Amino acid sequence: MESKDYLKDISDIKDMMNKSSRFISLSGLSGILAGIYALVGATVAYWLVSTYSNGVLILDGQIFRLCLLILMMVAFLSIVTGILLTTQKAKKHDEKIWDATSKRLVYNFLIPLITGGTYILIILSQGKYGQSGGLMLIFYGLALVNASKYSLGDIRYLGFIEIVLGLIAALFPGYGFWLWVIGFGFMHIIYGSWMHFKYDK
Repeated sequence: MESKDYLKDISDIKDMMNKSSRFISLSGLSGILAGIYALVGATVAYWLVSTYSNGVLILDGQIFRLCLLILMMVAFLSIVTGILLTTQKAKKHDEKIWDATSKRLVYNFLIPLITGGTYILIILSQGKYGQSGGLMLIFYGLALVNASKYSLGDIRYLGFIEIVLGLIAALFPGYGFWLWVIGFGFMHIIYGSWMHFKYDK
Protein backbone atom coordinates (compact mmCIF):
# COMPACT_ATOMS: atom_id res chain seq x y z
CA MET A 1 0.00 0.00 0.00
CA GLU A 2 2.80 2.40 0.99
CA SER A 3 4.72 1.65 -2.20
CA LYS A 4 1.65 2.60 -4.24
CA ASP A 5 1.42 5.87 -2.32
CA TYR A 6 5.09 6.58 -2.99
CA LEU A 7 4.62 5.91 -6.71
CA LYS A 8 1.61 8.23 -6.78
CA ASP A 9 3.59 10.94 -4.98
CA ILE A 10 6.46 10.58 -7.44
CA SER A 11 4.00 10.79 -10.35
CA ASP A 12 2.40 13.92 -8.89
CA ILE A 13 5.79 15.56 -8.38
CA LYS A 14 6.77 14.72 -11.94
CA ASP A 15 3.54 16.27 -13.28
CA MET A 16 4.11 19.42 -11.21
CA MET A 17 7.68 19.77 -12.50
CA ASN A 18 6.50 19.25 -16.08
CA LYS A 19 3.82 21.93 -15.72
CA SER A 20 6.25 24.37 -14.15
CA SER A 21 8.84 23.99 -16.93
CA ARG A 22 6.54 23.70 -19.96
CA PHE A 23 3.63 25.73 -21.26
CA ILE A 24 1.08 23.03 -22.11
CA SER A 25 -2.04 25.05 -22.95
CA LEU A 26 -1.36 25.44 -26.68
CA SER A 27 -4.57 24.82 -28.58
CA GLY A 28 -4.69 22.21 -31.34
CA LEU A 29 -7.75 23.94 -32.79
CA SER A 30 -5.72 27.11 -33.38
CA GLY A 31 -3.34 25.05 -35.55
CA ILE A 32 -6.26 23.75 -37.61
CA LEU A 33 -7.63 27.26 -38.13
CA ALA A 34 -4.16 28.61 -39.00
CA GLY A 35 -3.91 25.95 -41.71
CA ILE A 36 -7.34 26.90 -43.06
CA TYR A 37 -6.38 30.60 -43.12
CA ALA A 38 -3.21 29.70 -45.04
CA LEU A 39 -5.12 27.65 -47.62
CA VAL A 40 -7.72 30.38 -48.15
CA GLY A 41 -4.99 33.03 -48.45
CA ALA A 42 -2.98 30.90 -50.88
CA THR A 43 -6.08 30.27 -53.00
CA VAL A 44 -6.87 34.00 -53.23
CA ALA A 45 -3.22 34.86 -54.01
CA TYR A 46 -3.03 32.16 -56.70
CA TRP A 47 -6.25 33.43 -58.28
CA LEU A 48 -4.96 37.03 -58.30
CA VAL A 49 -1.63 36.09 -59.89
CA SER A 50 -3.24 33.77 -62.47
CA THR A 51 -6.03 36.20 -63.39
CA TYR A 52 -4.37 39.61 -63.31
CA SER A 53 -0.65 38.98 -63.61
CA ASN A 54 -0.42 36.14 -66.16
CA GLY A 55 1.21 33.90 -63.55
CA VAL A 56 4.16 36.27 -63.05
CA LEU A 57 4.83 38.39 -59.95
CA ILE A 58 6.54 41.77 -60.26
CA LEU A 59 8.06 43.07 -57.02
CA ASP A 60 6.87 46.65 -57.44
CA GLY A 61 3.52 45.61 -58.90
CA GLN A 62 0.09 45.96 -57.32
CA ILE A 63 -0.57 42.19 -57.33
CA PHE A 64 2.62 41.54 -55.38
CA ARG A 65 1.58 44.11 -52.78
CA LEU A 66 -1.84 42.47 -52.53
CA CYS A 67 -0.20 39.07 -52.03
CA LEU A 68 1.96 40.53 -49.23
CA LEU A 69 -1.19 41.99 -47.66
CA ILE A 70 -2.87 38.57 -47.81
CA LEU A 71 0.21 36.98 -46.21
CA MET A 72 0.14 39.53 -43.38
CA MET A 73 -3.60 38.96 -42.87
CA VAL A 74 -3.05 35.19 -42.64
CA ALA A 75 -0.28 35.72 -40.07
CA PHE A 76 -2.40 38.22 -38.09
CA LEU A 77 -5.48 35.98 -38.00
CA SER A 78 -3.36 32.96 -37.02
CA ILE A 79 -1.69 34.84 -34.16
CA VAL A 80 -4.95 36.32 -32.84
CA THR A 81 -6.73 32.95 -33.06
CA GLY A 82 -3.83 31.20 -31.33
CA ILE A 83 -3.80 33.74 -28.48
CA LEU A 84 -7.58 33.62 -27.98
CA LEU A 85 -7.91 29.82 -28.02
CA THR A 86 -4.79 29.24 -25.95
CA THR A 87 -5.98 31.76 -23.35
CA GLN A 88 -9.38 30.06 -23.26
CA LYS A 89 -7.76 26.65 -22.77
CA ALA A 90 -5.43 27.96 -20.05
CA LYS A 91 -8.36 29.45 -18.11
CA LYS A 92 -10.27 26.20 -18.45
CA HIS A 93 -7.38 24.29 -16.86
CA ASP A 94 -6.74 27.05 -14.30
CA GLU A 95 -3.27 27.81 -15.68
CA LYS A 96 -1.48 31.14 -16.00
CA ILE A 97 -1.28 32.39 -19.56
CA TRP A 98 1.69 34.73 -19.00
CA ASP A 99 4.31 33.39 -16.63
CA ALA A 100 8.04 32.72 -16.78
CA THR A 101 7.56 29.59 -18.89
CA SER A 102 5.25 31.18 -21.48
CA LYS A 103 7.64 34.16 -21.71
CA ARG A 104 10.55 31.82 -22.47
CA LEU A 105 8.37 30.07 -25.04
CA VAL A 106 7.53 33.34 -26.82
CA TYR A 107 11.13 34.63 -26.74
CA ASN A 108 12.57 31.40 -28.11
CA PHE A 109 9.91 31.30 -30.82
CA LEU A 110 10.33 34.93 -31.88
CA ILE A 111 14.14 35.04 -32.14
CA PRO A 112 14.42 32.76 -35.23
CA LEU A 113 11.11 34.08 -36.61
CA ILE A 114 12.05 37.78 -36.47
CA THR A 115 15.56 37.00 -37.77
CA GLY A 116 14.10 35.08 -40.69
CA GLY A 117 11.44 37.69 -41.40
CA THR A 118 14.06 40.45 -41.47
CA TYR A 119 16.30 38.44 -43.78
CA ILE A 120 13.39 37.73 -46.15
CA LEU A 121 12.49 41.46 -46.27
CA ILE A 122 16.12 42.26 -47.10
CA ILE A 123 16.29 39.85 -50.04
CA LEU A 124 12.87 41.01 -51.27
CA SER A 125 14.14 44.59 -51.29
CA GLN A 126 16.98 43.32 -53.50
CA GLY A 127 14.50 41.89 -55.98
CA LYS A 128 15.09 38.25 -55.00
CA TYR A 129 11.86 36.49 -54.11
CA GLY A 130 12.41 33.05 -55.61
CA GLN A 131 13.59 31.58 -52.28
CA SER A 132 11.19 33.47 -49.98
CA GLY A 133 8.71 30.57 -49.63
CA GLY A 134 11.44 28.12 -48.67
CA LEU A 135 13.01 30.58 -46.24
CA MET A 136 9.66 31.16 -44.52
CA LEU A 137 9.30 27.42 -43.98
CA ILE A 138 12.88 27.00 -42.73
CA PHE A 139 12.83 29.86 -40.22
CA TYR A 140 9.34 28.96 -39.02
CA GLY A 141 10.49 25.37 -38.50
CA LEU A 142 13.55 26.56 -36.57
CA ALA A 143 11.29 28.74 -34.41
CA LEU A 144 9.08 25.76 -33.57
CA VAL A 145 12.03 23.53 -32.72
CA ASN A 146 13.58 26.28 -30.59
CA ALA A 147 10.32 26.88 -28.69
CA SER A 148 9.53 23.19 -28.18
CA LYS A 149 11.79 23.09 -25.10
CA TYR A 150 9.20 25.19 -23.26
CA SER A 151 6.01 23.64 -24.60
CA LEU A 152 4.62 20.31 -25.75
CA GLY A 153 7.61 18.51 -27.23
CA ASP A 154 5.45 17.34 -30.12
CA ILE A 155 5.71 20.71 -31.85
CA ARG A 156 9.36 19.98 -32.65
CA TYR A 157 8.22 17.32 -35.14
CA LEU A 158 6.14 19.90 -37.01
CA GLY A 159 9.23 22.10 -36.95
CA PHE A 160 11.37 19.36 -38.50
CA ILE A 161 8.78 18.83 -41.25
CA GLU A 162 8.67 22.57 -42.02
CA ILE A 163 12.48 22.70 -42.23
CA VAL A 164 12.60 19.74 -44.62
CA LEU A 165 9.87 21.27 -46.81
CA GLY A 166 11.81 24.55 -46.83
CA LEU A 167 15.02 22.81 -47.92
CA ILE A 168 13.13 21.03 -50.70
CA ALA A 169 11.68 24.40 -51.77
CA ALA A 170 15.22 25.83 -51.84
CA LEU A 171 16.31 22.92 -54.04
CA PHE A 172 13.31 23.28 -56.36
CA PRO A 173 12.37 27.01 -56.30
CA GLY A 174 9.64 26.54 -58.90
CA TYR A 175 7.64 24.51 -56.37
CA GLY A 176 8.09 26.94 -53.48
CA PHE A 177 4.47 28.09 -53.52
CA TRP A 178 3.06 24.57 -53.39
CA LEU A 179 5.46 23.49 -50.66
CA TRP A 180 4.45 26.63 -48.71
CA VAL A 181 0.81 25.52 -49.09
CA ILE A 182 1.69 22.04 -47.80
CA GLY A 183 3.76 23.36 -44.89
CA PHE A 184 1.59 26.21 -43.65
CA GLY A 185 -1.74 24.83 -44.82
CA PHE A 186 -2.09 21.07 -44.79
CA MET A 187 0.58 20.32 -42.18
CA HIS A 188 -1.01 22.77 -39.73
CA ILE A 189 -4.39 21.13 -40.21
CA ILE A 190 -2.99 17.61 -39.80
CA TYR A 191 -0.82 18.53 -36.82
CA GLY A 192 -3.53 20.66 -35.19
CA SER A 193 -6.05 17.82 -35.54
CA TRP A 194 -3.63 15.35 -33.96
CA MET A 195 -2.87 17.73 -31.08
CA HIS A 196 -6.56 18.49 -30.57
CA PHE A 197 -7.55 14.85 -30.18
CA LYS A 198 -4.41 13.93 -28.22
CA TYR A 199 -4.45 16.77 -25.66
CA ASP A 200 -7.57 18.94 -25.94
CA LYS A 201 -9.97 16.01 -25.83
